[in-house]
Parts: sequence; structure tokens; C-alpha cells
Amino acid sequence: MKSDVILLGHGSGGSLSHQLLDEVIVPALSGLAPREQNDAALLAAVDGRLAFTTDSYVVDPLFFPGGNIGDLAVNGTVNDLAMVGARPLALSVGLILEEGFPLADLRRILVAMRAAADQAGVAIVTGDTKVVPRGKADRIFINTSGVGVCDHDFDIRGSRARPGDKILINGSIGDHGMAVLASREGLELESDIRSDSAPLNALVAALLTAVGAEIHALRDPTRGGVATTLKEIALQSGVDIVLDESALPITPAVAAACAILGLDPLYVANEGKCLVIVAPEAANAALTALLRHPEGRGTAIIGEVGPASSGRLLLRTAIGGLRAMEMLAGEQLPRIC
Repeated sequence: MKSDVILLGHGSGGSLSHQLLDEVIVPALSGLAPREQNDAALLAAVDGRLAFTTDSYVVDPLFFPGGNIGDLAVNGTVNDLAMVGARPLALSVGLILEEGFPLADLRRILVAMRAAADQAGVAIVTGDTKVVPRGKADRIFINTSGVGVCDHDFDIRGSRARPGDKILINGSIGDHGMAVLASREGLELESDIRSDSAPLNALVAALLTAVGAEIHALRDPTRGGVATTLKEIALQSGVDIVLDESALPITPAVAAACAILGLDPLYVANEGKCLVIVAPEAANAALTALLRHPEGRGTAIIGEVGPASSGRLLLRTAIGGLRAMEMLAGEQLPRIC
């Protein structure tokens, strides 16, 4: 590459565009030879139900403790597929680049995307790149879409929580949001808080093997955090959900940072966490399966599903009272993913 920054010409569709694709983007993401590059990727036929998801990433800052916008985009899309019990098959990547964006930063982001895809065992098979004039975007925005297959008959969805079900989470709450906020604001925290961004498809596969049809719902508590996500499920299923405050896995560092900033960890984003709602008789087997996995070593049972209702989320406090919780109002931490 003759330039060390993105130029408007890199989005022209001409020689500069081909140079950017052939020398930077394609080698980093897929290594697909030029003669194999077409207007669409052809995927092999599969047996089972197809799952499809898409998401866009505008996180600020682009680089934060524990990850960057690149691996965040891949992990987020892989996890959305996993939350319906799907095995990821293929991803697409759409890049919106601002004129003047450093090529060194782009290369670093692309390397992280490829590493995350390799870790999840999924291929990046197609994509698109656009360049906008300086000042018309904020450096880089990424869209990732994913296709997966449910090669089983389990029915996993937010409307299937049932009275008596147990609620598990595979580790500590609020790490990603606080890591991004601390990096953005230059907060000097005594403890190192890192994003929990990680692919969860292997974790979910282990859970499916262990308890299968006893899984009623899965959800990753990203924007809006654990509280908003569980409130959504309570409304979808028409049940009460009761969380046990004393069982919530929140690290002292995140708890202290939230206390200083006046934030509630239950509304802070996560990017490597999975809420599991499972039949009560399968709760211990699910807990054991999750604890055995590297991404589930901090798993805890944090609550249960109560009786049918209009969809309340309740927090059983440390002193034994019940506090009603609602969805996040507004944007507690903007541009967190």
C-alpha cells in the first residue's frame, strides 16, 4: 500500500479499492484468492433449521482492555447465533471507513477479527467496504451478519421461561461496559477491568450436550445488561423472574467502579456472558457443564422463574426484601458495542 491512511479512492471501486482488498482486507480475513472472489458466497447445503442474525458495531474507543471493535463484532454475531442453539457456519463483514483512518489500525482490527473467527471455528466468507469523507463517520463502523444451523430439535427462545426454572450466568457481570467506559474516559482504576468479549458457541454446544431439551431460553445480556435482558424474557414469557442479589457474580473492581460512577452493574453491558434459563431438575447438570468450560468457570445460579404474571423482574435484596426492576431507561453508557 502506497498510503498509510484510508483515502476516498479506496472506496471508488477502482484500482485503489482492489489494492485495499487484495493487500489488506481479504488476506487478513479469509485469504480467498482473487479468482475465487464473486458477488456472493456459495454455502454448502445443511440439514437442520437455519439461523440468521446481523449487528452493527460503533464502540468508542476502538481499542479497549480485553479486545477491540474487530473481535467484538465477530464474537457478538457468533453469540447471537449461539443464543438460539445454532452452530455458526459463515459470517459477512461490512466496513464503513472514514477518510484518513490509519491503515495500521485497520490491520490490527482485521487481525483481531480473523483470530476471533478462528477461535469460534467459523469462516468469514463475504463482505463489503465503503469509504466516506472525513468528518462523515467516526473512523470505522463494522456490520457483521451470520448464518448458523440448528442441527437439533430443541426449542430455545425467550418466550419459553416456565415457573420453577432456574437462571444461570456463566461468570461476572458488567466487565465489558466498565472496561470500555474506563478506557474512554481515561479513568485510573486501582484494579484492572477487562472486557469479557468471547465467543460462546462452544460453551453453548457443551450445554446442549449436557441438558438439551431442558434448556428453555438463552440470551446474551449485551446493551441494557442483565436486568433489561431478563425483563424482556419475563415479558415474552408472561412470568415473574426473581434474582437473588447475594448470588450475583460481580467482581469487587466492577462493583467499586459502578459505585463511584453511580451505575448499577445489572444494567451494564456484557459481551461474553450467557443467561441460561433451564428446567429446575436440570439446573445442577447445567451448572456442572458450564463450570467445566473455560468460558464458564465463574458460573452461578442467580435466580428463578416465578409464577405467571404480567412480566415482572424482581430483585431479592440482601436484607430479604423484593425490589421491582424495569428496563434500562435511556442510554446509560452510549457506544458500548
